[in-house]
Amino acid sequence: MANTLDPMDLKQIISLHLDGLSNRNIGELLGISRNTVNAYLKLFQSCDYQLEELLQMEPPTLKELFPSHTTIVNQRYNELMLYFEKMKHSRNHPGFTFGFHHNEYKQQVENPYGFTQFMEHFNRKYAKVKGSMKLEHNAGSELFIDFAGKKLHIVDALTGELIPVEVFVAILPNSQYTYAEACLSQKREDMIACTANAMSFYGGVPKAIVSDNLKSAVTRASKYEADINRTFKEFARHYNCVINPTRGYSPQDKALVENAVQLVYQRIYYPMREMTFFSLSDLNKEIRKLLEPYNDLLFQRKEASRKELFQSIERSCLKPLPTTAYELKDYRRAKVQKIGYVYFSPDKSYYSAPYRYIGMDTQIHFTKSTVEVYYNHERIAVHVRNQSKGIYNTNREHLSSQHKAYSQWSPDFFKKKAAIHGHNVLACIEGVLIKGDYPETQYKRSMGILQLHRQYGSQRLDAACKIAVEAEIYSYKRIQNILKNNIDKEPSQQQSTGLFESHIPQHKNIRGASAYQ
Repeated sequence: MANTLDPMDLKQIISLHLDGLSNRNIGELLGISRNTVNAYLKLFQSCDYQLEELLQMEPPTLKELFPSHTTIVNQRYNELMLYFEKMKHSRNHPGFTFGFHHNEYKQQVENPYGFTQFMEHFNRKYAKVKGSMKLEHNAGSELFIDFAGKKLHIVDALTGELIPVEVFVAILPNSQYTYAEACLSQKREDMIACTANAMSFYGGVPKAIVSDNLKSAVTRASKYEADINRTFKEFARHYNCVINPTRGYSPQDKALVENAVQLVYQRIYYPMREMTFFSLSDLNKEIRKLLEPYNDLLFQRKEASRKELFQSIERSCLKPLPTTAYELKDYRRAKVQKIGYVYFSPDKSYYSAPYRYIGMDTQIHFTKSTVEVYYNHERIAVHVRNQSKGIYNTNREHLSSQHKAYSQWSPDFFKKKAAIHGHNVLACIEGVLIKGDYPETQYKRSMGILQLHRQYGSQRLDAACKIAVEAEIYSYKRIQNILKNNIDKEPSQQQSTGLFESHIPQHKNIRGASAYQ
């Protein structure tokens, strides 16, 4: 089938090459063709960057340098498969030879395979291999992981209920040094935590983790190219190793860990059969206690124990552990809303994104401590996670210039703006801020008064504000009328005598506002 390599696959090729693996071994570990590995390594070596520099690049940059492509020409391969299906019916006919059919195939297609590839693809399609073989395991090359089929139990101290727990088993196949741990489930978070604990137990990292086709490890199982769970792939990238799932329904691919599970039943399950545990931590303490004599047992034919083989051979072949602990990463999709935030459903809260991405579909990567927003594999925002519900978490750099200005509104902000146009404008704005009851209303009125300088200039605005302050009227419309009717240009005597007199005559029967209190 077609094999498309993404930037993470490219980084895995580089990592394994730097670890000294041959191109054939890299292809076997990653489930891709050796020729594909050869082609990419030639591209890496011909570019302007060192391999270590390529390893540090962000995925979008690496993808731009080395665009992913299909490693099989579908049309050519499809023609060969169609010919095989027709040729298969003639296999039992007397005189059948592959050479004859290869010549016939070459005459029928435009771009034929050579005879060697012709036979290679035929044998892959109609494989006859049914037996098994003894696999040789290089030191530090692989870590096999699996869950035991039979469960242990802990007891709820309050209700007496028996709670079933899973048992995770890991083994380094060269030394067969074994690790076991009880956990609540086979879910992704438990499996990743157990795998991390296993590598801490060994004090190092193998080149590859060989897992079963669990849903927590593999999204879609395949005999040749399984889709690995994205979080598990990120975990492997953090530990600088790769994931190599076994074939479905092929327990012989991980026979050692299957055997280790059986030994765990004998050496750990059976001695604990009459013990009662009230917590997972107590159960794991007993498991670790029983693991020591199990790993110290001498092999009958090797005259050494698992622990001795690990210490003398395998430990030095493991890669160092990362300096920081892995944080489980999860993913959500969200659109950047008109207000410039993405909705983060796990906490029911909001996180800002740059305003230019409004309306775009993004992917949120989050851990217990951080929330990252990605658009087309490029990180556009990162926030410290706030688990309070309904909170808007804002990075001011994400706001547009208008929104930034709005967020700065305060009494001091408007006083500073007013002082530029004159002391009368400042006095008027101070009056507006004192008289109003609701800050947002005061701010809008103040902004309206200050904007009048664009049409009338600062000098006229200052004169109009002087009239308004003397009359104790702090209204945007009144100041606008003063400027529109050029009242600020009239003599000061006329301004003070008749401008703000009421048109209603004084009369003893006219009541004021005090009569209605």
